[in-house]
Amino acid sequence: MAKDKTLYSCNACGGQTPKWTGQCPHCGEWNTLVESLAAASTARFVPLADQRRGSVLLPDIPAVSTQRHQTGMAEFDRVLGGGWVPGAVMLLGGDPGIGKSTLLLQTLAKVAENRRTLYVTGEESLEQIALRAQRLGLAAAPVEMLAEIQLERILAMMAETRPEIVVIDSIQTMYSDALQSAPGSVGQVRECAAQLTRQAKRLGLATVLVGHVTKDGAIAGPRVLEHIVDTVLYFEGDTHSNFRLVRAIKNRFGPVNELGVFAMTERGLREVGNPSALFLSGQRSEVPGSCVVATLEGTRPLLVEVQALVDTVQGGIPRRLSVGLEPQRLAMLLAVLHRHGGVDCGQQDVFINAVGGVRISEPAADLAVTLAVYSSITNRSLRDKLIVFGEIGLTGEIRPVQRGQERLKEAAKMGFTHALIPNMNKPRQRIENMHVECVATVSEAIQRCRAEA
Repeated sequence: MAKDKTLYSCNACGGQTPKWTGQCPHCGEWNTLVESLAAASTARFVPLADQRRGSVLLPDIPAVSTQRHQTGMAEFDRVLGGGWVPGAVMLLGGDPGIGKSTLLLQTLAKVAENRRTLYVTGEESLEQIALRAQRLGLAAAPVEMLAEIQLERILAMMAETRPEIVVIDSIQTMYSDALQSAPGSVGQVRECAAQLTRQAKRLGLATVLVGHVTKDGAIAGPRVLEHIVDTVLYFEGDTHSNFRLVRAIKNRFGPVNELGVFAMTERGLREVGNPSALFLSGQRSEVPGSCVVATLEGTRPLLVEVQALVDTVQGGIPRRLSVGLEPQRLAMLLAVLHRHGGVDCGQQDVFINAVGGVRISEPAADLAVTLAVYSSITNRSLRDKLIVFGEIGLTGEIRPVQRGQERLKEAAKMGFTHALIPNMNKPRQRIENMHVECVATVSEAIQRCRAEA
């Protein structure tokens, strides 16, 4: 009897090799090869291109605008770029218990009022879903439910019922009979995602895949899972806090880095239409070490409080800790503050925190971090109702940031009366009830703060 052929698949990159080695020859990771049976070569896919037609010239292709449908949840629609697109495949990742299933169940309940939906659960029983729906007040929602983990049955159900939007919770629990490996393995995850994507494109069904995440916060499985889908969403937030953030990392049908803000309540997730007021709700005026920055998340301006604590070094080695901002950039800003601002933090511990659990990745927060550190080390509070933004270079210059006018308008709407911004971001039109000061260097910004103290 012929022996079954085996292959070794890498858990990190998904690459395959005919024999085991300590190091993966594709990605270089160690001890990541897992033995599995080689699947029989069968034609599981149908070519997309018509062989009789062949290739087509770009000018001959009609440009059809993308049709979007609202989900009924404005914050979720914002992250998707205005709504879901028929045939689009979306990947939603997040920590366990963060609220992924709750968000999708609430969304399907709203969509099911006018359209046909399908919720496929592979982790929970139908009774558990019914209990959650009863707790959320959605027991009467006409959402079709299916408890199944076999891919072929799910594809048959999608082809039979033709729902307009499908949720797969989660992709790591699905398996295909075409492969012999266990559910959750690299081969199964990649095969199931590819088959579901082909079915969604062929039938024009919007599909949401729920993905587990690793300890580092990345979606578990090979990176190819993020490449084959149209949209990648991350559900962020602290399980001990009520704030939940949905961030778009990739979106073929809309802008990336869009942010949707929700609040977790006893009745499920509640949309937060004005997140700036939420993040500034606990701010105290006239406190040293506090500065408010107007940051940009996708197309939405957000006002976030940046707090700094500078204290005498404890233990001999100064510590630099940053929460919500890049630690490497903090070290650079402290060096610029010393060289061009005359403020030495070499013998102090410096702690930076972005209040509200927000992650600020853009350099527009540089000026706010610098002024917060200066305010803490001098024990002098900044001007009340002051908003700042600006990128700082290594030579001490303050560089402009994009869409400065919209940041100022958002700050004025929230009641801020003074702004300290780069020279190049000087508004073309006067902002009502706001006094705008423009600076060119870090030393000039510190001098303005000293004069106002």
